[in-house]
Amino acid sequence: MSGVSRVEPGAVPARRGGAPAEVEIAVVVPCYNEEATIGSVVRDFRAALPEAAVYVYDNGSTDQTVARAMEAGAVVRRENLRGKGNVVRRIFADVDADVYILVDGDDTYEAAAAPKLIRLLLEGPYDMVTGSRVSEEREAYRHGHRFGNAMLSRIVAAIFGDRVTDLLSGYRILTRRFVKSFPAFSAGFEIETELTVHALDLRMPIEEAPTAYKSRPEGSASKLNTFADGFRILFTILILVKEERPLPFFSSIFLVLALSSLGLAAPIVVEFMETGLVPRFPTAILSTGIMLLGFLSLGCGLILDTVTRVRREMRRMHYLGTPAFPHRLQTPRPAPGPGPLGR
Repeated sequence: MSGVSRVEPGAVPARRGGAPAEVEIAVVVPCYNEEATIGSVVRDFRAALPEAAVYVYDNGSTDQTVARAMEAGAVVRRENLRGKGNVVRRIFADVDADVYILVDGDDTYEAAAAPKLIRLLLEGPYDMVTGSRVSEEREAYRHGHRFGNAMLSRIVAAIFGDRVTDLLSGYRILTRRFVKSFPAFSAGFEIETELTVHALDLRMPIEEAPTAYKSRPEGSASKLNTFADGFRILFTILILVKEERPLPFFSSIFLVLALSSLGLAAPIVVEFMETGLVPRFPTAILSTGIMLLGFLSLGCGLILDTVTRVRREMRRMHYLGTPAFPHRLQTPRPAPGPGPLGR
């Protein structure tokens, strides 16, 4: 990558504003109908990170979002497929950088915290740093949203690993290695869940840092539907469990079916032991069929667990094959010293 100097972990020089120097940074902002806020978002991030490129990906806005973003100095591109997940997938495919700052265009996240979060990412080094939301404003982070986020975060933590507290934060600092190994299947607001599960499933080094979260300015309206999007996120978690943890998923189905079958069969077995007769053939047949379905489910879980393990190994190898910071490959090796290998 020409024109980009080397940066080593633990020795990150700073440029004006406190951001790490000599690292290509891209601020990427998916947005839809955010004319009231997008200009402030672009200006704030340009002030916090003067040398970063700011990309605004418009998702078919019908207001002046595009005009406001261009006036503020952003590079504006468009994605016609509706949904935040579709926009993020397009961003990750198009934009090439060392560090990606993924942030919403609603002006609720703290742009001034970006240099600190980038420094944390590089000094870790981590593949993802999440800005966990801290707010004293009641309207900024409503009780229903807090409860839903906490519940979903605990579900993901219980299944994939207890390493996250703010599952749905839209403020993330990502390395190139994370971005280019992320498949991005989600279409809507469930993309944050998929980002987190991708990191947890591959056991990537990740971190969270508290950042200020404020309410939307007047004239700006949230696109998030608390119940509809909450159920979509919950359904996404269920699908991810099936895809990434098939043995526990199908074993649970096996357990439910097996217990149901035994519950139906128990009275029939007792009656057969007492009388030697099986008077309820339909129930006996139903019980047998349910048990067969249970073992079929268990067999599917065993087979898919092997397939998932192979898929995970392939994703892990692709992840390792993508350097987090390509310019580090240009680091010259020290000259060999005296000794058998240096002669």
